[in-house]
Amino acid sequence: MDKYSNILQNIARYVTLSDEEIERLIAIIRTTKIKKRQFIDQPGYVCKYRNYVVQGAFRSYFIDGDGKEHTVQIAIEDWFVSDFYSYITQTPATLYVEALEDSTIFQMAYEDIEGLCKEIHNLSEYFRISTEKAFAFSRKRALSNLSMTAEEKYLELLERYPNIVRRVPQKVIASYLGMTPEFMSKIRKNLSSKS
Repeated sequence: MDKYSNILQNIARYVTLSDEEIERLIAIIRTTKIKKRQFIDQPGYVCKYRNYVVQGAFRSYFIDGDGKEHTVQIAIEDWFVSDFYSYITQTPATLYVEALEDSTIFQMAYEDIEGLCKEIHNLSEYFRISTEKAFAFSRKRALSNLSMTAEEKYLELLERYPNIVRRVPQKVIASYLGMTPEFMSKIRKNLSSKS
């Protein structure tokens, strides 16, 4: 049971599951080791799993018509990562989801989760709440991208997620913030000269 303590604590923040419900959830979890640079989702393939990061780091990104990468999500321990649109609609993915470090994830198959959620109301409620929070965060991020300067976006990320800024390659952070790595280097240099 200790192996599942982090995901169970995450769930317990929002809902209460009985011991039997916890056992049924654990029964559908598959532990998977992922190597750095390995993909868990790719465009053209339907996302079959809801992935919970036990250890490691991931990014979700797409490649535009000019071949430029755009990072849309960075995920570390205790976060879910997938091409969520593909997962929810069970249609082909448009995002790459790549490990930035050697990682361990818990994978829960779409059919298994859907089946359990029909039978366990609180589990369904948990996934509803976590999906709504993810949607709200992505909306806030979109507004920040439109209303904040590049420096303000970097400072906000640094303040909220210093662990991500320390662990994730600068080019991924820059892509996530919508700037070039060179421009982000200038921002970091300016900020360090101010301190």
